[in-house]
Amino acid sequence: MKALLLLADGAEEMETVIPVDVLRRAEIDVTVAGLTGIAPVTCSRNVVIVPDKSVEDAVKEGPYDVIILPGGGGGAKNLSESSAVGIVLKEQENKNGTIAAICAGPTALLSHGIGKGKTITSHPGVSEKLINSGMYTYSEERVVRDGQLITSRGPGTAFEFALCIVETLKGKDMVEKIVPPMLLKV
Repeated sequence: MKALLLLADGAEEMETVIPVDVLRRAEIDVTVAGLTGIAPVTCSRNVVIVPDKSVEDAVKEGPYDVIILPGGGGGAKNLSESSAVGIVLKEQENKNGTIAAICAGPTALLSHGIGKGKTITSHPGVSEKLINSGMYTYSEERVVRDGQLITSRGPGTAFEFALCIVETLKGKDMVEKIVPPMLLKV
C-alpha cells in the first residue's frame, strides 16, 4: 500500500506528521511530496518539514492508494492554487482511489472540483465556503467517510483521521494492532 501526502508552505504540522506517522506504523509506504520541490517547507506554526520528494518526482512513482491533503490556511490555499495538485486529485478520483483531506484541506477539493455530491466535513473556519458552494452535503462529524473520500475537522482530529485512512486501506485489524502501542483512546 502506498500513500502520497502533498505538502505546501503553510500546512498544519500536526495534520501532516500525525497521518504520516500513523500510516507508517500501519506498514503503509508514505511519500511526503513537496509542492515546490524538496526544499524544507515551513508549516503554519513555523515547524520545518523536509519533503521526501517533489510532487513531480513522486507522481512518477504512483499510483497511490490514497492522496492526503493536510490543512492549515496557507497550505490549503497553496494546494488549491496548484494545477499539479488538481491533476493528481482528478486522476485519483477517476480511478476511484481514496482521497483524504483535513481541516482547510477540503477547500482544495472544492477548487479542483473533487467529490461533487459527497458528504464532507472541515475546519469550522472554512465550512461556510464549502456549504455555500452547493457542491457538498456538509457534516460536523469529526471524521466523515463517503465512499473513497475521507475528510476531517482539524489538528484535534488528526489521529481519528489517520486511523480512518488505515482502516480504509488495511482494515480494522490493523487499526486494532497499532492503537495500543500509541496509548490512544479511541
